[in-house]
Amino acid sequence: MPSRRVLVGLLVVSALASRWPSHVAAQANQKAVYVSVVDAAGQPVENLGPADFIVKEDNVAREVLSVRAADDPMQIALLVDTSQVARNDISHMRTALPPFVATLTAANESGRKNEVALIGFGERPTVLTEYTSNAAELQKGINRIWAQQGSGAYFVDAVFETVQAFKKRESTRPVIVAIVAEGRELSYRQYDQVLEALRAGSAPLYALMIGSPSSSISDEARNRNIVLDRGTAETGGRRDQILAPSALGDRLSLLAKQLLHQYRVTYARPQSLIPPERVTVTAAKPGLTARGTPVKDSQGRP
Repeated sequence: MPSRRVLVGLLVVSALASRWPSHVAAQANQKAVYVSVVDAAGQPVENLGPADFIVKEDNVAREVLSVRAADDPMQIALLVDTSQVARNDISHMRTALPPFVATLTAANESGRKNEVALIGFGERPTVLTEYTSNAAELQKGINRIWAQQGSGAYFVDAVFETVQAFKKRESTRPVIVAIVAEGRELSYRQYDQVLEALRAGSAPLYALMIGSPSSSISDEARNRNIVLDRGTAETGGRRDQILAPSALGDRLSLLAKQLLHQYRVTYARPQSLIPPERVTVTAAKPGLTARGTPVKDSQGRP
């Protein structure tokens, strides 16, 4: 009789262990990535499911659990070049930015609104408008965009300081969009400082470069080029080269579509004390390009 009771007890414990603990562990191991998927023309691709995504951590494939539209509000830092070299591009910025910010701050299907801040980086990074969804306040900031006579660009410093501000604000879904005129860079921070801050802050960097690529070989130019190349690629952002400033409006319109039509892809991560160094997302279908940014957890970690 005692052995029978022991057997029954073991069966009950086994049944409970197979249900409740595994469910808790599965919940604890769920991670997510914000993903943008575009076709060859850069247009967002909709109606994708779990089978359409391949998620890898340090080149090890993970199981995709669910996919839904990413409707979590974004905190978008819009960095604009106000240095002297951008003087011929300012009028195009002031024309292209109002519809861009209006599209980004419109309420989504859940009634949520993104917030946008305007930051100039001629002479030194300067906040033109704090984070807001108010169209009038953002228009005031756009009206403050002027090229500062005799100033240089501090783009790298502006990216670093923006990420630090995200951290202080405890931003849950930070995004950086930078409009940069090709020319001299004067920032004093090194690229590795900025790249580390971007990764730690889980902030994708989108850079729109106006003009022909600079041929400068200065240390400041080298730091900027590395931030533009690796900072965009490693965070799930993108770098675009715009030869004519008149095309800025169309590029911003396309970028707004890409930002507003992203997915939140949830996948399973095995128990481990060591987090992965790199998370990558690719599209299963040929001809599509996917770019992903890890979602922060409840402690603000990517």
